[in-house]
Amino acid sequence: MSRVAAILGAGWIGAGWAARFALMGWEVRVFDTDPAAAARVDAVLGHARRALPGLFDTALPPEGAVILADKISQAVRGADWIQESVPERLDLKRTLFQKVQEHCADEVILASSTAGFLPSALQGPAARRCPILVARPADPVYLLPLVELAAAPDAPAETLARARGLLAEIGMAPLEIGHEIEGHVAGRLIEAAWREALWLVEDGIATTGEIDRAIRLGPGLSLAQGGLFGARRLAGGEEGLSQALARLGSGLGAPLSHLTDVPEATETLARTLAEQTGAAVGDLPADAQLRQRDTDLVALLRALKGTDSGAGAPLNAFDAARRPELGDITRPIVTQHRAVPADWTDYNGHMTESRYLNAFADATDRFMAMIGCDADYIAAGASFFTAETHIRHLAELRAGQRFRIETTLLEGTGRKMHLFHRMLADDTLAATGEHLLIHVSLATRRAAPPGPELARRLAEIAAAHAAQPRPDGVGRAVGQRPDQKPG
Repeated sequence: MSRVAAILGAGWIGAGWAARFALMGWEVRVFDTDPAAAARVDAVLGHARRALPGLFDTALPPEGAVILADKISQAVRGADWIQESVPERLDLKRTLFQKVQEHCADEVILASSTAGFLPSALQGPAARRCPILVARPADPVYLLPLVELAAAPDAPAETLARARGLLAEIGMAPLEIGHEIEGHVAGRLIEAAWREALWLVEDGIATTGEIDRAIRLGPGLSLAQGGLFGARRLAGGEEGLSQALARLGSGLGAPLSHLTDVPEATETLARTLAEQTGAAVGDLPADAQLRQRDTDLVALLRALKGTDSGAGAPLNAFDAARRPELGDITRPIVTQHRAVPADWTDYNGHMTESRYLNAFADATDRFMAMIGCDADYIAAGASFFTAETHIRHLAELRAGQRFRIETTLLEGTGRKMHLFHRMLADDTLAATGEHLLIHVSLATRRAAPPGPELARRLAEIAAAHAAQPRPDGVGRAVGQRPDQKPG
């Protein structure tokens, strides 16, 4: 039976939570009295379906049902996690949690998306003392992994531990904040930058477009990779952070920013912000801007996965727990089960040809790890090099579409490893990849016999696969008609 999440308040944050839980296989019940809530949830789900599955190299579970509840009691009864995302009014949140606690189970996780209120302030006059956590996500919730997790001082440690575990299960990276503080951590940092940006506009120093350009082309990229202190440490070279701070010298005390000052929120300032931002963004519709943002974020996050840094590390950990195992060797082996990332598509709107090779190369790498040619084996001085590849493109795949790769070992004797991959979307054969690899010594960069255990596993799988029908398409050449036989 799937877990159940109740989402109270379906603004963009609440709808993002609904999409994250649903795409991770949870049943989701949404309560919101706004007539536009259903359309908003549907829109966010559409963006999430396109972007989130392609962030991972493993398949997500079947999508959970999203149900619009007419009453709070219908939403929260039997839920495992209740996420409040209503407007930032303390009285509204307290009243809502008081009502929720009349109907929810004792062991449920009660969490708020609040940007500023303390966990202890959210409890209010409710008769029951269920601990209420702050679980403040980054936006978009369905794509970015950060969740700032905070609890009142008297909250049970077991509640926090369960919350951490459940958030990790849905691919998020909880940052536990040990002390209650308004605005939490990320919120306070963003607020400081936001105030300074407002002053730059108010004082006529820079436009909103120039400020965004300054962030996008410089510090925004380095901060995504290393964080605030990590990036500053690299600025100090071999000497590290202490050298970077020494270079600043007395500059730390210089009036380089307004810090806690904030300009008056006048109509003139609001109009200036709107006009300048609109001019910088252009006429691109909001929906297209969201798609572009998600595509860019997926590409950035996947780049961070490649180096296991920043937000890439928790994404890799999520994948590692879900990778396919060797399983039954009498059948073709599933070496990939995933979705097409948003940044894998081209101007024709489908997966570009280089990414088919990317997917087949990942399948080969996974097969190598399954048979024992893993990181330790390679570190000991041996591996496989690809000598020849042939790919057939048979059907279109689009962003977010799921596919799996089934791998057959055609030959596994001596120094050769001859693989045939079949890429399937449901029962549709989308592509095949035939690959000949040679086992090599990394010391000499020349062909060499594999280790005895690796050779044994290859021979065992090759013998098992030899008993299966030979896959259609083996040995085909470029330009060969479909009705022609190979050779």
